[in-house]
Amino acid sequence: MIVLKKNLVSQINKPGEIQLLEAEVPKPRPGEALLKLLYGGICGSDLGTYRGTFAYSSYPRIPGHEFSAEIVEIEENDKGLKKGMVVTANPYFNCGTCYSCRRGLVNCCTSNETMGAQRDGGFSQYITMPIERIYDGQGLSGKTLALIEPFAISHHGVKRGNVKKGDKVLVIGAGTIGVLAMISAKLSGAEVYISDVAQGKLDYALELGADGVILNSDPARFSSEVDEITNGDGFDVTIEAVGLPSTFQNCIDAAAFGGRVVLIGIGKQNLDFNFSMIQKKELNIYGSRNAVKADFEELIDIVNKGKVNLEKIITNVYDFEDSEKAFKDFDQNAGEMLKVVLKF
Repeated sequence: MIVLKKNLVSQINKPGEIQLLEAEVPKPRPGEALLKLLYGGICGSDLGTYRGTFAYSSYPRIPGHEFSAEIVEIEENDKGLKKGMVVTANPYFNCGTCYSCRRGLVNCCTSNETMGAQRDGGFSQYITMPIERIYDGQGLSGKTLALIEPFAISHHGVKRGNVKKGDKVLVIGAGTIGVLAMISAKLSGAEVYISDVAQGKLDYALELGADGVILNSDPARFSSEVDEITNGDGFDVTIEAVGLPSTFQNCIDAAAFGGRVVLIGIGKQNLDFNFSMIQKKELNIYGSRNAVKADFEELIDIVNKGKVNLEKIITNVYDFEDSEKAFKDFDQNAGEMLKVVLKF
C-alpha cells in the first residue's frame, strides 16, 4: 500500500478568486484507480468559471477536465491498465438510467456531470477515476494526452456535421475548440476556413493548417468575405465554437441552402433572430455535446500515427503551483493565448 500524505488542489472559490489548498489524497473505491496528474489544460469553460460567465458554473469548484496522468494504484481489470501507465480519461459522468443513457446517448445524459463544471474537476495532484473511464495513452506523451479531450469535443462536432471530403467548412471561433475542429475537418478532407475577432489567433490558425481566415470585425465584411470564398453559395458546414448569439447568427448566415450547422459553443445569452431563415434554407442544425469513448480512442490512434502534432496548439505552460497566475494571465490575454497547460 502506497501512503501519500499531500495533495495540492486548485479551487475557484468565486469568480476571480482561485487558490491552492491542501487536501487528503483520495482513496480509490472498488472499480476506481488512483491517478497522479501530469498535465492539465485550462478549457474555455474553466476560464468561464473563473470569470463567472460559464452556464454550468457553481462555487466553490475545482476546475479541470483535460488531463493526463500516471496510474498510481489500480486493481486487476480487463482493459490491460496497470500501475505506471500514462493515460487520459473521459470526464463526462452520465447517470446510466435516463432516456438518453438507455438509448446509448451517454454524452448527452439529462443529468450529465462534467468534471470541473457540475462536479469537481481534475486540477489536483492526485485524483481517483472509474477504471472504465480511463484510456491507455498508447505511448503518447503526457503533454499530448492532455489535449485529447478537447480534440474529442471538436472531433465529435465535426462528425455530427457529417463533414466529408470536398466540403467547404467555416469554423466560427479560433480558440482551442475551433482550431481543433478545423484540424479534424481537415483530416476528413474538407477545405476549412476559420473566423475570429482576433487577428493574432487567425494568423496562428493559418500556421496550423487553415485554408483561409475571416476577420470578423463587422457584419458587412464578414458577409462579403463569405460570398467571395464560396462564390455566393455559402458553406456546406458551419461550426459554432464560441457560444454567443452573434456567432450562431454568423453560422446561420454563412451556411449554404441545405447546409449543416453545428453548435459546440456554450453560452448564457438568448438569441433573437429571424428563425424562418432555417426553414428558407432548409438547414440541418446539430447540437454537439461532450464526446464518447470512440472519439477518444480514434484520436489517440490518429495522433499516435503522426497525423496531427497536438502540442503545436500549446502557447503557454505554467507549473501547477502557479495556477492562480495562469488563470489571471489567460483571463487578461485570451486573445493572444490559445491552449494554456498546467504542468503537475
